[in-house]
Amino acid sequence: MESDVTQELTVLGLETSCDETAAAVVRGRAPGPGVILSNIVSSQIAVHRPYGGVVPEIAARAHVEIVDLIVAQALDDAGVMLGELDGIAVTAGPGLIGGVAVGLTTAKGLALASGKQLIALNHLEAHALTARLTDGVAFPFLLLLVSGGHCQLLICEGVGRFTRLGTTIDDAAGEAFDKTAKLLGLGFPGGPAIETAAKLGNAKRFRFPRPLVDGEGFDFSFSGLKSAVRRAGEVEGLDVVTVRDIAASFQAAAVDVLTQRSLKAMRAMRERDLNMRCLVVAGGVAANESLSRSLRAAAVTEGFDLVVPRPSLCTDNGAMVAWAGIERLGLGLTDGMSAAARARWPLDQRRQGVPGAKS
Repeated sequence: MESDVTQELTVLGLETSCDETAAAVVRGRAPGPGVILSNIVSSQIAVHRPYGGVVPEIAARAHVEIVDLIVAQALDDAGVMLGELDGIAVTAGPGLIGGVAVGLTTAKGLALASGKQLIALNHLEAHALTARLTDGVAFPFLLLLVSGGHCQLLICEGVGRFTRLGTTIDDAAGEAFDKTAKLLGLGFPGGPAIETAAKLGNAKRFRFPRPLVDGEGFDFSFSGLKSAVRRAGEVEGLDVVTVRDIAASFQAAAVDVLTQRSLKAMRAMRERDLNMRCLVVAGGVAANESLSRSLRAAAVTEGFDLVVPRPSLCTDNGAMVAWAGIERLGLGLTDGMSAAARARWPLDQRRQGVPGAKS
């Protein structure tokens, strides 16, 4: 059900769940599109690069040092005073608990100081609803959520109403990209590094496995693919040409897995006549151009529209949090000062009745 709020809402969104300190001001009403008045992201990539991944303690400290400045800049760029907001939205999980706590504490302070409503959000729902911010996508839609920590296929029936079809049984897609990049010496973050190297490589040199691609259900697996990459590197060596070829072959395999599982889900939705004709891709891996091209071709064959937000809105940002805040505030779904930071927070409520899905 869409929100029945007719007036536009203006919400500040804060995001600190991993290694980006982000704040944004968004105005609009469901079902969208909305207007992004500001969207400030401070990345910690340079800080974590020497370690080959995100160090939670360092990330939390970096959030503390800059979050107030990022919020001030977001409000200033939007030309909005704190008192002019309708609400303050913040990621309350899942994520690195230290970073999540920094953002949540900051948002609570701002809400108390301004007398505005607090909306404590699931980070994954913020990703999921981004397609409504950008394209006004109607419920229900099929969602492929692919990021460093998550890889899921879900039915999105409304705000807070998600049914999981499948998930990864080991590594998430983004995690597999990061680990493969590290194995190949391509640096951090792994996703963009793999994509850049793959453009110069031969994707047919290595025939890597496509785990679970023909299996039952809708689950994913990337651990075996990562192991195959390691073995190829040990056998062939890691000269420049081989690194590029492995990167291209790995990316092709990962894209095939994601595409084929999504294709199966689209067919299942069409067969059940769920009045669903849109596939939304969200999360950092959605920024991969090869994946978008492959999914677009698959969607066309099943009569689905594909919606992929622009890359800056696929990776972690405050605009997606602010928009999810607008959606929830419009439905009267707000939170008190007792809202807690969560390291884990399942998005879905799994239920029986979906062919091939685990219940």
